[in-house]
Amino acid sequence: MRLILIRHAEPHEDARGRCYGSLDIGLSDEGRERARRLSRLPLDYDAVYTSPRLRAVETATALAPAPIVVEDLREIDFGELEGRRYEEIARTDPELYRAWMERPTTVRFPGGESFADLRTRALRAFDAIRSRHESSVVVTHGGPVRAGVAVWLGMPDEAIFRLDQSYCGVTIVEWLDGTPIVRLLNAGFASVPA
Repeated sequence: MRLILIRHAEPHEDARGRCYGSLDIGLSDEGRERARRLSRLPLDYDAVYTSPRLRAVETATALAPAPIVVEDLREIDFGELEGRRYEEIARTDPELYRAWMERPTTVRFPGGESFADLRTRALRAFDAIRSRHESSVVVTHGGPVRAGVAVWLGMPDEAIFRLDQSYCGVTIVEWLDGTPIVRLLNAGFASVPA
């Protein structure tokens, strides 16, 4: 069994400098072009799954006209921080901001989720997808990809940000006799000029 995990392409410029886990932001022009390049990759898969967020759906439709939307593949919900600028959060909620920057996987966002919540639902989605197909593409976000890879590699939560996740980065994980093998991590094929 194989999962081909792809982080969505670059979001619209409105997202820069903001928390946008659950905000439904589409792709930038460059993001749409990079998503189109994904369709030229020599990937073998039975199905394409996607997070319900517009940026992921737009990326996934470059690979399949009607990808299967799975709610559990969404990015972390920053709750009350959604849409706010980082510098504003640092100014108005300095303790929360400091905890987030120093111990990001231990913070529960007010009105939102914690990393543990994200990890639980992302792994549930990945397991369900693996049970249905021999090989699937999953277009999602940096958080779910990091959570899955960290669990599959036995990494502690606090190490997840050591896993770079570029826009359109491709990660391939195969299971051999139930053991996950990371074959490729965050490859940037879509950044190659057309």
